[in-house]
Amino acid sequence: MQLKHPLPPGRTYEQILNHYEVEKAIAARLMSATREERKVIYAGMYDELFTKVPDHSRLARRRDEAETRRVNRGKFALIRRAIHRSTIFAEFAPGDCRFVMEVAPSVKQAIGIDISDQRNPADPVPENFRLIIYDGYDLGQLPDAGIDVLFSDQLVEHFHPEDTPLHFQTASRILKKGGQYIFRTPHLFCGPHDVSKYFSDTPQGFHLKEWTYAEIRPVLKQAGFTKISAQVMLKRRVFSLPFFYFTAWEGILGRFSHAKIRRLAANLIREIIIVAVK
Repeated sequence: MQLKHPLPPGRTYEQILNHYEVEKAIAARLMSATREERKVIYAGMYDELFTKVPDHSRLARRRDEAETRRVNRGKFALIRRAIHRSTIFAEFAPGDCRFVMEVAPSVKQAIGIDISDQRNPADPVPENFRLIIYDGYDLGQLPDAGIDVLFSDQLVEHFHPEDTPLHFQTASRILKKGGQYIFRTPHLFCGPHDVSKYFSDTPQGFHLKEWTYAEIRPVLKQAGFTKISAQVMLKRRVFSLPFFYFTAWEGILGRFSHAKIRRLAANLIREIIIVAVK
């Protein structure tokens, strides 16, 4: 199979091909599954992935303390202006929970919400932190209107398209009036952003749907968010830009195939950063 993208440092063609085939097979099961079947797949998909792909870049990053700090500084830049000492903060899909636990000293309470516990048992746990494990759908452990700031990073693209509206509805339910959901997700036009990029022009791995600004805004509106703003981050500084800036570029670039405009799109709308206010 011909490569469409240079291999990443430290990984061979055979390793990347195996990674691609494993993700593609699991993704195909997810896309054809019912919601009840997806609950079961979600619960075990990352254990299956990391068992079959022991060279996965996420496992390598977990062992790289400098890289973890770099990534977490970028995440903190996205939420810095939204949090304070009285904030109840929650992160969807925190993975190893290092970021949400780093946020804990800056807020009243820090909550991780995930489908499995991926923490390192050796990591210290702040007193004001707790982890909630759920099935990806029913978040009954959290009451209505109890969270000030919600955050997720590189999560929305992993949802089955049928599940994304429910995710935003759940986020809206648990947020206080005036609360914010801040999230970042890759932009469709410069993807695919998962392992598919090495062999395909469309997402075929764990990125079940990559989004545009124009697509995601009405889904947020329908979920109950009243104000939706778009942001960009340059050198860990965050700026707000008119939503029209992004949708206008999408209208222009969307006339061409993704393969032709991918490089240009990466400079203009590389990712989607949203602040959605309830």
